[in-house]
Amino acid sequence: MSAPPSETVVRRARPEPVTLREASWIWLRVALLSFGGPAGQIAVMHRILVEEKRWIGEHRFLHALNYCMLLPGPEAQQLATYIGWLMHRTRGGIVAGGLFILPGVVSIMALSWIYALYGQLGFVSALFFGLKAAVLAIVLQAVARISARALKNRVMLGLAATAFVLIFFFRTPFPLIVLAAALIGYLGGRAGLDTFRLGGGHGAAKGQVVEDAATLLGEALPAHARLSVPQALGTAAIWLTLWLVPVGALLAWLGPDNVFSQIATFFSTLAVVTFGGAYAVLAYVAQEAVQAYHWLQPGEMLDGLGMAETTPGPLIMVLQFVGFLGAYRAPGTLHPLLAATLGGLLATWVTFIPCFLWIFLGAPFIERLRGNAAVAGALSAITAAVVGVILNLAIWFAIHTIFRQVLPFAAGPLRFDMPVLDSVDPWASLLSAAAIIAVMRFKIGTLAVLLAACAAGVVLHLGGITA
Repeated sequence: MSAPPSETVVRRARPEPVTLREASWIWLRVALLSFGGPAGQIAVMHRILVEEKRWIGEHRFLHALNYCMLLPGPEAQQLATYIGWLMHRTRGGIVAGGLFILPGVVSIMALSWIYALYGQLGFVSALFFGLKAAVLAIVLQAVARISARALKNRVMLGLAATAFVLIFFFRTPFPLIVLAAALIGYLGGRAGLDTFRLGGGHGAAKGQVVEDAATLLGEALPAHARLSVPQALGTAAIWLTLWLVPVGALLAWLGPDNVFSQIATFFSTLAVVTFGGAYAVLAYVAQEAVQAYHWLQPGEMLDGLGMAETTPGPLIMVLQFVGFLGAYRAPGTLHPLLAATLGGLLATWVTFIPCFLWIFLGAPFIERLRGNAAVAGALSAITAAVVGVILNLAIWFAIHTIFRQVLPFAAGPLRFDMPVLDSVDPWASLLSAAAIIAVMRFKIGTLAVLLAACAAGVVLHLGGITA
């Protein structure tokens, strides 16, 4: 595939093959650095897998990302599973996707235990205060990185801007935005417009682009992507069994009113409808978990989100915290902490098993569509729209990090969060500005910025400056 004039293509010798064991250490590194929600996580994967290791090229990375954006569930974890599958078949996908959530599972579980035992996070809240500033910087850096590669022309800029306005000011459902962008891109790609070609356009130079042919995966379709219908049915049967048999067993054994049955059915349902990532579904989760199931108090959902935002892994890991507290408060004959641990792990299981199903079943067909102009146009348009959605998340996060008080605003069709200007937190603002300068201006590494912000939060807490 030839590059548009706006791109500087990197053409180098292809890297040497890597074993699954060697790749596992890189996937663990990606997981440990995956802070800041999907924007930051995707940026970390791009930097390590595309720019540093050259396992996958720019266009192929975007093609996989665009498919994952269409799926319910955490797109960053699914992208890791997709690339792991491309490299080392199903085992590679399981390793990549499993390692991606492992640090989050462990850290959220540990923080949940502290929360249940002591009620207040105490010293941990000081870590959160500093880490939020660093996470904001990482998210903004991710917006800049992804937009630089996805918004190659005015049409793509327009799609991103429109998506931002629709979701930020009008609360337009994410699936509608994706479907509209896909339709526009499909029609444009089918008409042969260069504007909608993946990576196409005539914008200003956006930096170097790693050519697919110069990467480990290259451009060819791997043999395991040639999935037959019987193989697809077998794949679906295996993962549906892993997902739904435990749910059915709990319902048959404990009945529908037991807390474990409720966790299994509720989070299985969410696994099918969580388009747009964690933020898109958190309002519904909070409403049901607080008002319908009485698993949490209203403020506890925000505490759980704080844990998920400042620990590695997908933001949707907050669901483990919800399942943990739900079982903790209705343990039945079990010890509360044992019930809570099982409840949290059950929520995680039924949330992420479907993610592997979507990838292992759908990725072979998506790979075969890489050369289809209409499909490429649709996926390019989706990427542009998603930039606007990620910008919405970045602004949402900035508002809730820098301001102590945020109020909902509603006027006609307008619906958005309005910060109370005199509630600005000067220390949070200062830490955020310092983290942004460190990341954007001086290109300091993610881990170093996170550790420095964490230390600053602890110092402020010990000095009595923050709660």
